[in-house]
Amino acid sequence: MPDGVRGALVQRVSARHDGPLDVTWLAARTPRLPLGRIRLRWEPASRSGWDVSAHLGLVTTEVHLASWPSAPDDWPRVVRPTLHEVTGLCAALAFATDALDLSTRLAEV
Repeated sequence: MPDGVRGALVQRVSARHDGPLDVTWLAARTPRLPLGRIRLRWEPASRSGWDVSAHLGLVTTEVHLASWPSAPDDWPRVVRPTLHEVTGLCAALAFATDALDLSTRLAEV
């Protein structure tokens, strides 16, 4: 990772098993992950490969989502299925929350 960053924010995860994983760098001073967003961090493993971790932004905090110790050099291919499932789940929950909020507002009218 370049100096001055603390990870990468996942922007898009392809549904294809060999598809891209699009990220943007997060500055070291980034206060907190936005709700439902995933931050990746990787560094060289002690023996070989990469130690990769993912964190998920929640309303008041961020949580450790997963770790892949000593992942091979093609680690984006390894982590992509987990990231795809989590981003899909977050999108579905956001949609359900919006629908519930709308139905509550309509019921109050």
